[in-house]
Amino acid sequence: MDEDFRNLGTSERAQNCSKAYFQDVSDQVTMKKMKVLSFCHSSRSSFPLPGFIVFFLTCYVHKMESATFTVIGPRDPVTAILGQETVLPCHLSPRMSAANMEVRWFHSEFSTAVHLYRDGKDQYERQMPEYQGRTELLKAGLTDGNVHLRLLNIRRSDEGQYHCFVQDDTFYEEAVLELWIAGLGSAPLLSVEGHQDGGIRVVCRSAGWYPEPEVLWRNLNGRHLPSLSVTKSQGDNSLFETETAVIVTEHLNQNLSSCIRNTVLNQEKESAVYIADPFFPKVNPWMVGLSVILVVLLCCIGLTGYLFKMKGKLTEEVGKRDIEIDKRDKEISKRDIEIDKRDKEISKRDREIEKRDNEIRWRRSVAPIEEANVTLDPDTAHPHLILTEAGKSVTRGDTWQDLPDTPERFDSRVCVLGCGGFTAGRHCWEVEVEGAGGWAVGVARESVRRKGRIRCSPEEGIWAVEWDWWGQFWALTSPVTPLTRSRAPSRIRVCLDCDRGQVTFIEAGDEAPIFTFPPGSVPGGRIRPWLWVRGGSRLRLCP
Repeated sequence: MDEDFRNLGTSERAQNCSKAYFQDVSDQVTMKKMKVLSFCHSSRSSFPLPGFIVFFLTCYVHKMESATFTVIGPRDPVTAILGQETVLPCHLSPRMSAANMEVRWFHSEFSTAVHLYRDGKDQYERQMPEYQGRTELLKAGLTDGNVHLRLLNIRRSDEGQYHCFVQDDTFYEEAVLELWIAGLGSAPLLSVEGHQDGGIRVVCRSAGWYPEPEVLWRNLNGRHLPSLSVTKSQGDNSLFETETAVIVTEHLNQNLSSCIRNTVLNQEKESAVYIADPFFPKVNPWMVGLSVILVVLLCCIGLTGYLFKMKGKLTEEVGKRDIEIDKRDKEISKRDIEIDKRDKEISKRDREIEKRDNEIRWRRSVAPIEEANVTLDPDTAHPHLILTEAGKSVTRGDTWQDLPDTPERFDSRVCVLGCGGFTAGRHCWEVEVEGAGGWAVGVARESVRRKGRIRCSPEEGIWAVEWDWWGQFWALTSPVTPLTRSRAPSRIRVCLDCDRGQVTFIEAGDEAPIFTFPPGSVPGGRIRPWLWVRGGSRLRLCP
């Protein structure tokens, strides 16, 4: 039993599960011991030597029955659509039959199961009420070691971590997987709501989206149109509702469409509208001409009266002004002398300022860029990541390592931070990429969120470039920016200017620029190197 509890590990999740598991395992072992001792006692009373033989054979067979195995789940999160069904995959390695094993799927607590299979049938007495009637263990694959769970009528509350726990006699293992929920809302509903700013106001509404969607307006040529206003809110069902408006002008964007996109599923819904010319406000040219003439006549009459009134006043003021002009001429002469003197002083100051500016520009041009010796911080590494002892390279493993679940460690995104970090100056380091998998390279705030679902964007405190599974290159802006690259760079130089708040990515082989986050993008504070590794890739920090 001590060895069983050591297999559970020291994490808080395992300690919670062991309380419920201890009672089940203790009862099973106690019953088996009582049966074996009872049989051996009866045999020993009549046949001492055969009784001992039976006792040892029974213990040996019991030991052989407890096969060892590993429970394996998907490395990446499983994405499900609201209202539909999904399958949470999990299997045993090596492949063996799980028909006579206990299979327990649970969400947060071991004792309250999402689905429990024991003694060759489903057990519903301990199932969580919110999952009743919505789960199915796919028994057709049990003999092959598959313990997949089908989850019906996906809800928003189903999102999170799931544990697949499999027990054979006294041996057990488990795997942890992540379920992400996404919802495709209703098709955009376009409505015309009157005239505004010389055009027609068109409003788009849609509901039932999760997570928060992107909303775009396009004209007939596919060019994006600026939105007049965008409103996003969550209803009682925690799903997002959107409302956005645009002004349609005649002959420019009468053909337009509204597109709402789910960034997790990479799917979108679009509606289009065409507004004919008669709906735009018209102006009669004769009425415009008559209005202009009336305005001009009124201005002429008013100007004539004003000139006659001012003529008398001007005659009286001319004499006074002549005297004032003579006085002012003398003051102007005096001021001219002072201005000449000031001009000479200003010219001298301008020369000094120009000299200082040249010196500042020279100093900036020759300011050194420090070649940073970056190493990876193992205390922040996701449990799937394998770091070298020197902290210079990282790969993604197939199993979840038993590591302390500290606040500094990432538990969703398979990423890691560099040690130390930078607060000032200009720093540069290079990352070498090997393998054909996906990866991302960049920098992150030291206070970047480590737990739960993380969106890789400057709003989350991450500035990076990514090469995805499908051979596409992106700058992780918000929204993402596509980069034109036919192949993945083999060596990337990351240049961080803390004083200007700027990050630049350069292909180290041919010195070709990849992407630059503009000055001021990276706020003050400590900035640390950041790496994200997917299966099939290896990232190495060059010395």
